[in-house]
Amino acid sequence: MTGPVVVIGDTLLDRDVEGVVNRLCPDSPVPVLDETAHVDRPGGAGLAALFAAAQGAEVALVTALADDAGGARLSSLLTAAGVQVYGLPLAGATPEKIRLRARGRVLLRHDRGGPAGEPGQPSEAVLRLIATASAVLVSDYGRGVARQPALRAALAATAAPVVWDPHPRGPAAVPGVQLATPNESEARELAKVAPGASRLVTASRGAQGLRERWRAGAVAVTLGGDGALLCHAGSTPLVVPAPASAEGDTCGAGDRFAAAASLALARGALVSEAVQHAVAEASAYVAGGGVAAVLPPPVRTAPAVVTVSGGDRIGVVAAGALAAEVRAAGGTVVATGGCFDLLHAGHVATLQAARQLGDCLIVCLNSDASVAGLKGPDRPVVPQGDRSRMLAALSCVDAVLIFDEATPHAALSWLRPDVWVKGGDYATGAGDEPALPEAELLRRWGGHTVVVPYLDGRSTSDLIAAARAGRRRAAESQVGEPGRHEVRSATTGRSR
Repeated sequence: MTGPVVVIGDTLLDRDVEGVVNRLCPDSPVPVLDETAHVDRPGGAGLAALFAAAQGAEVALVTALADDAGGARLSSLLTAAGVQVYGLPLAGATPEKIRLRARGRVLLRHDRGGPAGEPGQPSEAVLRLIATASAVLVSDYGRGVARQPALRAALAATAAPVVWDPHPRGPAAVPGVQLATPNESEARELAKVAPGASRLVTASRGAQGLRERWRAGAVAVTLGGDGALLCHAGSTPLVVPAPASAEGDTCGAGDRFAAAASLALARGALVSEAVQHAVAEASAYVAGGGVAAVLPPPVRTAPAVVTVSGGDRIGVVAAGALAAEVRAAGGTVVATGGCFDLLHAGHVATLQAARQLGDCLIVCLNSDASVAGLKGPDRPVVPQGDRSRMLAALSCVDAVLIFDEATPHAALSWLRPDVWVKGGDYATGAGDEPALPEAELLRRWGGHTVVVPYLDGRSTSDLIAAARAGRRRAAESQVGEPGRHEVRSATTGRSR
């Protein structure tokens, strides 16, 4: 593998809500689920990217993210799992799928997010990414990313093997994909196969029809617990049986199959070898408990989006709405970040300079947990609620977004500012651009990083040290002056 595995497609926010049912609702004969736990995870293309990253591959995900709390949560979960997120703007809301479960069984699925929004244009960095990929997986969930014209042109031009996991509401695969991976119902619907034939005949006709229509190198129709049927060069299909019969939660099995096949092709496997490997991986996945059992630890423990009360300028909802409004008007979104503990003149100078670079300024603020991890257990001095309110009160700050991670990478991947500003002295890298840690991240969507001058002699650490030194001197002074305590008491008439 010489480049990353690139996953392209629609990402959803999935939530599994576990609970117990001990009674019926008094006003309707339906079970009442008492929630005991819940887990958020990326779904759709995001889940396929998680599976690929969990196998040790370098994985980049090109997907559309909405300017809402769901989009921010997805960015956090994906970044925690080591997936490089290349976000496209998404009109509308993040699609969400909520599964209500009891004793391992799904009672109800609740979908929300409304009709699919229109994804925005990919950046030049995204197009370069597709051209240099070791393999590309298109994980289509019928919400528009696979229809994006510039992405389709880049997919048609890449030399990397392309795996296309289709959706009945999605577009046809671009001509020349190496492998398409529909399930039985998708193949039957997409190829318009007439009913009445046996299962294998129906799958074979569907695979042959799609292969010819899409000019695909091969089509593998997944057959659930029975493996897959592979139609490639020649008239005789290859049946790849599952290594063992497995029953369990099949949610995500198709994504696991497509991700495993893509990784195998990236590593040089033949298509038949890739399909055999994918069948084995998907079967083991179901037998092992499905998505509830195999989520990577970073995804299980990724903190939820930080929300605070303190006005309409604080939080992910405020920041996302502001960024969307400014972008829609053709303006420039500027962001900066930091701990901003003990707000001082140096901070204010940086914020004022940053605000002059665009049409709004969003501050990405380290949460209390993030500050403690970076600065030590004695920090922050000022809690995040107060720090966010003080920042939001400044005329140069338009919104404040609090993040829980050590770096703002997840927040920035979702927010996608046009300009990222840092205050202080940074060594310059190649060319004239400062070597900021966020510089490469900003390039994913065509953003830029800049440094603004920092006022010398202003430091939160110095302020804290000076305050502590002042307290020590005062204490030492009192200890070193016998009778001073009593003299003051006599003078003031107060007991000290």
